[in-house]
Amino acid sequence: MDAARKFAALAAGWRHKTLEAEVETAARRAVLDWFATTLPGCVLAPATVLAKALACDRGSGRAQCYVDGVSSTPRHAALLNAIASHTVEFDDIFRDGGYHPGSPTVAAALAVAQDRNLSLEMFQRALIAGYEVGCRISLAVQPSHYEYWHTTSTIGTIGAAVAGAMLLDCDEEAIGHAIGLASSFAGGHQQNLQGVGAAKAMHPGHAADAGLLAAYAAAAGLTAATGVLDGIKGFAAATSESTGNWAAAFEGIGQWTPIARVTVKNHGCCGHIFPALDGLRTILAERNLQPEQIASISVAGYAATAKMCDRPHPVSAQDARFSLQYCLAAQSHTGVVRLGAFTSETMARHDIRTFMSKIRVMADDDLTALYPRRRMAKLVVKLLDGKEIFHIQKTRKGDPEDPLADAEIVSKYLAVC
Repeated sequence: MDAARKFAALAAGWRHKTLEAEVETAARRAVLDWFATTLPGCVLAPATVLAKALACDRGSGRAQCYVDGVSSTPRHAALLNAIASHTVEFDDIFRDGGYHPGSPTVAAALAVAQDRNLSLEMFQRALIAGYEVGCRISLAVQPSHYEYWHTTSTIGTIGAAVAGAMLLDCDEEAIGHAIGLASSFAGGHQQNLQGVGAAKAMHPGHAADAGLLAAYAAAAGLTAATGVLDGIKGFAAATSESTGNWAAAFEGIGQWTPIARVTVKNHGCCGHIFPALDGLRTILAERNLQPEQIASISVAGYAATAKMCDRPHPVSAQDARFSLQYCLAAQSHTGVVRLGAFTSETMARHDIRTFMSKIRVMADDDLTALYPRRRMAKLVVKLLDGKEIFHIQKTRKGDPEDPLADAEIVSKYLAVC
């Protein structure tokens, strides 16, 4: 099997396949949520810094760069818009693949569609195809891929390439070559996710830009090798523990499509913190508790929660978005973890910083075994009167099992934009 060819056929099929109401609505929700996470990032670094640094590379085109409000070439707009969309950590998630498809895929597709003045339907079909291929590839390489690689940066390059190739009117064969070329352009390692620095937000920007490079190259007739995804020296072999679990990737084709199974973030922080946030909110609401009554909180999560989010002393807003201690403390004292939680004033609050010292994080082997398809947390809240409250949070608000309603997505958009 050549997985790239099979994915190319799958993508090309979306050109004429009936768009069921559920799928078309999912595409609309994905675009609205992309704007909800992109627009706040348009006034922040690194997008603002790069918009100035790369102004000379803007070129002429009709793609809208929302960072500086100037039209540009599709690659330039996609680069900056995708960076903005990942900055405030509010972008959508394909949970089972540990992947944020929207940031690179919507940015790339929107830029090409605007530049070529294409129809809404063509844009939606390309977007659905880009999500389909990218999300399914993530199923083939996870969870081992995430040990060293940032999925949104690597696989996002391929998702962006597929969406771009569709809108550049590539046939099935050329879409396959776009996938193959993009697999060589993919990059973004985990070390740049572990501490301070601007690389993480830039990852989906690179993915959108490099994905469009692959799409334009394929549209011009340039080709890639065979076996680029599943060969013994291919993408999966180079970035995961095997040549890929392609049975998992192709399971359910024609029965479900990934864009209808994405998680819409309800909190403006790392998704690995969500189960603990939802669990603590439930405990406080059901018991009518105030933060002052709590002596300590122990959170046991899957391994990625402890590895990435055990940050008891965050020093920046980006660091705080990956601090379970900070996010739980901020929610307990302000009610929500959205943009306001990461202002300098909120981060400096003495009550929040003091409460953080009461929280500890650890990994749980049983929950780790269920990851990434299940994202759970076990909480133990000890009160000052000696009582202990045990809670297992089995779902995350916003996941397919507990989705945000359309009105809640609109409310999120209005709140953050």
